[in-house]
Amino acid sequence: MNKKNLIGKVLFVALWGVICLNAYAQEKEYPQQERMKPGMSEYWTPQPSIVTPGACQGDGLVSPPSDAIILFDGTDLSAWESARKEGGPARWTIADGIFTVDKKAGDIQTKQKFESYQLHLEWRIPENITGTSQGRGNSGIFMQGKYEIQILDCYNNETYVNGQTGSVYNQTPPLVNAMRKPGEWNVYDIIYAAPVFTADGAYRYPPTVTVIHNGIVLQNHTAILGTTEYIGFPQIQPHGAGPIVLQSHGDPSEPISFRNIWIREL
Repeated sequence: MNKKNLIGKVLFVALWGVICLNAYAQEKEYPQQERMKPGMSEYWTPQPSIVTPGACQGDGLVSPPSDAIILFDGTDLSAWESARKEGGPARWTIADGIFTVDKKAGDIQTKQKFESYQLHLEWRIPENITGTSQGRGNSGIFMQGKYEIQILDCYNNETYVNGQTGSVYNQTPPLVNAMRKPGEWNVYDIIYAAPVFTADGAYRYPPTVTVIHNGIVLQNHTAILGTTEYIGFPQIQPHGAGPIVLQSHGDPSEPISFRNIWIREL
């Protein structure tokens, strides 16, 4: 056998071996991936704690849920104090299960300090309210003492939009105007997430807020840019837990009232 024929036979045998190996690999059966079953993605523990929701009590009033911290139940302001530097008791007026702003007494704040929470608060513009724009039923709620959600009578009363009811004051306007007319109770449900700061004092995560007014979303997980300044732009001020502050605004209109305030820490 000459050399050329020998090389041909060797190549033929090698090629035939490759073809046989490929055929074997194609015919060989491997285990199939197991089919998913419902239980593979289900887990049962830990079970959420049970919270009993509040019950309707008439006049739109709903009692607090079972795990709430009561900030005002219609009897006293023992959960509150003056926000003035000298401190002292909260001196706003209580009557018939509600309390009313005393503009001479200044702002009040919770004695307890909070971080992230769900806050329920009901407020009423007096039926005989007078004034226009920011001079009509003005108040506010400050989360951690620094970030204000505006309270104002915006029923047939226009003002700058980032100062309207439900705005993150001087920053973000509300999505809609959901005011009830003066003399009727308004309801705020606020979900607030406290900020997280970096070592150099910047926001790692800014504070965020969702505001539901009379069952209607006004702020939807809105990022708060910093402190809500009356004059100027937001400032980032590193802080820890802080009080909820209710504002005694200096506008000349008749003072507003509050009732049924409670909070759930998150």
